[in-house]
This record gives sequence, C-alpha cells and structure tokens, in this order.
Amino acid sequence: MQTISPSPNPTLKSLISDHKPFIRARPFSTSNRALTRVVVQCIYRSDSPNSSGGFGCNRADWQSSCAILASKVISQQQDTEKSANGELTAVNGHKTLDLVPIDNLPKPLSITDLSPAPLHGSTLRVAYQGVPGAYSEAAAGKAYPNCEAIPCDQFEVAFQAVELWVADRAVLPVENSLGGSIHRNYDLLLRHRLHIVGEVQFPVHHCLLALPGVRKEYLTRVISHPQALAQCELTLTKLGLNVAREAMDDTAGAAEFVANNNLRDTAAIASVRAAELYGLQILADGIQDDTSNVTRFLMLAREPIIPRTDRPFKTSIVFAHDEGTSVLFKVLSAFAFRNINLTKIESRPHRNRPIRLVDDAIVGTAKHFEYMFYVDFEASMAETRAQNALAEVQEFTSFLRVLGSYPMDMTPWCPSLGDCKI
Repeated sequence: MQTISPSPNPTLKSLISDHKPFIRARPFSTSNRALTRVVVQCIYRSDSPNSSGGFGCNRADWQSSCAILASKVISQQQDTEKSANGELTAVNGHKTLDLVPIDNLPKPLSITDLSPAPLHGSTLRVAYQGVPGAYSEAAAGKAYPNCEAIPCDQFEVAFQAVELWVADRAVLPVENSLGGSIHRNYDLLLRHRLHIVGEVQFPVHHCLLALPGVRKEYLTRVISHPQALAQCELTLTKLGLNVAREAMDDTAGAAEFVANNNLRDTAAIASVRAAELYGLQILADGIQDDTSNVTRFLMLAREPIIPRTDRPFKTSIVFAHDEGTSVLFKVLSAFAFRNINLTKIESRPHRNRPIRLVDDAIVGTAKHFEYMFYVDFEASMAETRAQNALAEVQEFTSFLRVLGSYPMDMTPWCPSLGDCKI
C-alpha cells in the first residue's frame, strides 16, 4: 500500500475537498490467472476542532482509515469467485477443496444421542477381604449387583487393590452392632487416600458348621473371625458346648479350613453360603446372640463422588487437636448449633504422637494419650450448614480430613432371619 505524507499537497485539493478516498487498481498477471492488486491512497480529514491543517490529528488515524478501506475493497473482490461455467471456485480467498463440507461438521449432541449409562456396578471389580462365602462378598454383591468380586487375604490388600487399579471399588466392614468397630479399617482409612463413596448395612446370620456326620458332642474347638466368635458367645454357651474358641482371618476362611483339613473335632461359624461352597452341614442355624445383628460396610473408590442434596447424605471426617477436652466440646458444638446429627464418633490413638506431656514438660508424671477422632454426621457437603460447620471445626483442630460425603443406605430393614440368610 502506498502512503501519502500528511502534509498538504496542492495536487490533491480535489480529493480533500470531496472527503473521498482515492483508490487506484493496478493489474498484474501471474502464470495461472490474472489478479488485481489494489493500491489504496487515502487522505483522512478530521472534523475535530483540535486538528490543524485540515488533516487527521495523528498518523495513526489516517493509517487505520486506509486499512479499513483496503479491507472492504479486497473482501468485495474475494467474497465469491466463480469459474467460467458458473461453479463456485473460491470463498473468501480459499479454494473450495480446502473447505470442510457442511455435512461433515460435528453436530451438537441432543438427548437422543446420549445412550443410557450401564447399570450401577455391572462392570465393576470390587475387592473384599476374605474368601468366597464371606459376608464381605455378600455385602459387595448388595452394594454393586452383578459385580466381579475379588477376594483379598487382608484388609490392606483390598485397599492396595483399588489404589493399584486391580479393582475399581472396595467394600470393607467398619462396625458391627454387637462387636463394635473394626479398628483396623479405621486406621487404614487414614493411611490410604481412598474416598468413601457409599455405605451398605448387611444383616448377619451365623451358622455352626461341621463336616457331614459330625455331632456337636464331638466338638472340641470352634473357629471363626474374632467378631463372629464375640457375636455368638452366649449362644455357644447355651448350646452346652465346652469348646475352645480360636480366631481366624474370616468366617468363610474358617469353613474352608475345616473342609480342607478334614477336621472332625472342629466347627466353624460362618454363613449358609459358606456351608454350600465347602460341603459342610449346619449343626445350628442363627446362632448370633442378637437377632438384629448387622454389619456396616463402606464402599471405597479412588475418586470421590459429587455431593448432592436430593437424598439423605452422610459425611465422614477425621480430625486431631492439640489441646484438651474443651476443644473437643467446641468441635462437637459446631455440629449441634447447626442441628446436624452425629451418627458416630470413634477415637483412635495418634500414631505419630501417642503421648503428650502436660505443658510439654520434659520431666513429670502427668501424661495424656493423643487421639484421632472419626466422626460421621448426617449432612451432605453440598449443604451450606455442613460447609460452615467444617470451617468452624478447622479453627479448633490441628488436622482435618474429609473421608467422604456419600448417600446413606436407605434399604428397608430385614428383621426376618429367614429372608436375610446368605
């Protein structure tokens, strides 16, 4: 583009008086086709009273005017170019072969394009502690129907299976209505970075199992998981069994041990399904001391779920504080003042700081145990009251972690033992 000096030029008085741009087209040719080079010569005259000499107040003004005029002329020439037979050959200076056909452009998704999601848990691999026939396997099936259950010999292995992508979820027990909390899993919740994404409450129906043909009078030993032994202590005494109690890793594992070793003087406490799997007979059915015996399981995943408010939610947290019981009172008051119901509080010794001396003295006899506190409360983290409660709790604690905010198990209670057998 040729430029014109902003100083007055007597030869361009007619252009200045008419306020019109002067556009001169200069043709040139190439080997393929004739093109036109447009040279725009423009003098901009400002009507601003501050301008002097009748021209733009600065060089940038008339340069921008020249650019606008040039772009208009070029766009008019290049908007549509047709060949001799009238077919469109170029649009906006681009060959039509270089353009994306309209039919191939991606279309916005509509509701009909969205296929239904797979059934909940239909393709999930779920880790549990124990062997086939364990209550944890049945709880995994209740939590994720049609899932692929993966047995693990220890609780920690189930945690690691999810962390290492061997499994998608883990379903592990945390408390029983008779035996209390499973402390090992509370410790593992803090050690690992898995998130609680749900809970399932599973009724427990214990049976006394032995090899076919064995009578109760022949028994000298009963083996099972420590929780199962504790849950059946009174019933075993009522049955008149003067036998030794021996702990095993899990209930179904105890049944498998009796069957594999052909132990005719040993019985196992396990489920009906374990009896079917390992070919044992049921000497006594429903031997738990409480007919309302139920175990609460947690569903764990690598990623948390998004909290919602359209259904009852529960949130689990763990915290620690550096001071005495007054701080614990303040923490609990943060929930009480907001009408948030606490469903559980569990204390566990602080692994890194098990003992605290009074006034941090080096010598002395007054000592306190340091604890981590696990709290479950009935509220979703999507609720403002829960967010405000945790913000207040954080002011009084030295450590706070949200283990998960997840839907509560709202399945109907099953009081009939016959309907709850597994």
